[in-house]
Amino acid sequence: MTTKARDEICKLSPQKPILIKHNRVQFTIIILITCVTFFIALHTWFYLQTPSAPPSWEGSICNTILNSTNEFNSMVHKVRSSVTFLPLKDLRYARAALEGHTWFMSSMYDTHEDGEVQFQQFPSESSHGRILCLKGRDTHDGSWNSYALAWPEALPYNTTFMRGLTFVSYNHYNYENLWHGLTAMVPFVAWHKMNNCSMWPSRWVLYHWGELRFNMGLWVGTLMEAMFNGPPSIERFDGVDEDGPVCFEEAVVMRHNEGGMSRERRMEVFDLMRCKARMFCNVSLKGSDMEINDKELQMIGVTLFLRTGPRSFKNDTIVAEIFQKECAKIEGCQFMIAHSNNLTFCEQVKLMSLTDILISPHGAQLTNMFLMERNSSVMEFFPKGWLKLAGVGQYVYHWIASWSGMKHQGSWRDPSGDDCPYSEDDRRCMSIYKNARIGHNETYFSEWARNVLVEVKTRKIQETSIKSRGASSFACACS
Repeated sequence: MTTKARDEICKLSPQKPILIKHNRVQFTIIILITCVTFFIALHTWFYLQTPSAPPSWEGSICNTILNSTNEFNSMVHKVRSSVTFLPLKDLRYARAALEGHTWFMSSMYDTHEDGEVQFQQFPSESSHGRILCLKGRDTHDGSWNSYALAWPEALPYNTTFMRGLTFVSYNHYNYENLWHGLTAMVPFVAWHKMNNCSMWPSRWVLYHWGELRFNMGLWVGTLMEAMFNGPPSIERFDGVDEDGPVCFEEAVVMRHNEGGMSRERRMEVFDLMRCKARMFCNVSLKGSDMEINDKELQMIGVTLFLRTGPRSFKNDTIVAEIFQKECAKIEGCQFMIAHSNNLTFCEQVKLMSLTDILISPHGAQLTNMFLMERNSSVMEFFPKGWLKLAGVGQYVYHWIASWSGMKHQGSWRDPSGDDCPYSEDDRRCMSIYKNARIGHNETYFSEWARNVLVEVKTRKIQETSIKSRGASSFACACS
């Protein structure tokens, strides 16, 4: 290169060498593209001049792939066809259903940690990743309805697949009844709480003795609406192939109600339901123990919760006068009378939030007790004959009082009533006593009321921090 040429290069701007290098790269790429295009064209021409049969090695690969695909499809077909459906209602255990074993999905074991709710979850490690499938729509005989587990990649033929979380409930009671329905719902709330309230059901499938049910009672349904932020969608399987199975992306099955849960866990669940019900009904979450009258005394709410028909008082007026008279002797005591059959759900929530002492005959209306503040009191009344003949079911409101943190103050059992023509311990007498009405004993009722009122007044005076009791009301705990 001459000196003049070097001088000319030195006069170039700083960008010039970069542009020259870039142009060289572009030139190289163009050459490569041209070569590749020429090679492809040559290969195509050569392929067109050769016989149509592929070389042996290419045919071998294709045959291997084809055979593998066929084997895979055959395997999937076998898996789909071999899904085995078993009766939901296993008649082998029909007599053992109340002895710890359940005939509902009898081949499956529950997941159960000490003190926690018992449940089955699909898919899960215990199901080996398989999901739950149900078959049958029978509402009269649960043995015609069935279940199976299937892998998501190989569902049974004619399957309807439902996405989201499904709650499957088995209940040998009645979803229409407050007490029966509540005990069936408690484990779902417990599971929801155990998962930090992050799992929400897309639908519910309800079974009663293995038979499909399509409704909850209004009270139970409204409580679940409050709990899960929307009305429960109860699956009716409308538009689904009657002969085909339904498989669920996720499912949780409850079949033991609250069984296995510790008292502490149960109280936490009832605390959560109480809080959510009050929020849903826009009830001031203060509770009666927070109310102060003009004399700076905490008010005591006493509610006589009456029934009509079976197990009602023979004379509501006299019973009301007895308890109202005793309430009037305590400063700050407020006496209220209500009938359980003419209050909406939210009216019941409001009433219970103002009640410290609940007075009521044995019956489903007592289920409302968990809506009172913890440590509130319950007084229960029975007709003649229940103690010997009614069985353990007569103690259900003792149980719910314990589970929800209330204090059951005992029961009064009417010694008078219709006579039974059989011996006093004959089970046939219960048909006479079951729906009998309840009398009264003024002396006993008055003394009983005084003792409970004094105890409640003492407890409320000893409350050291009204603010701390009300703090949790503004945000429902869920951990």
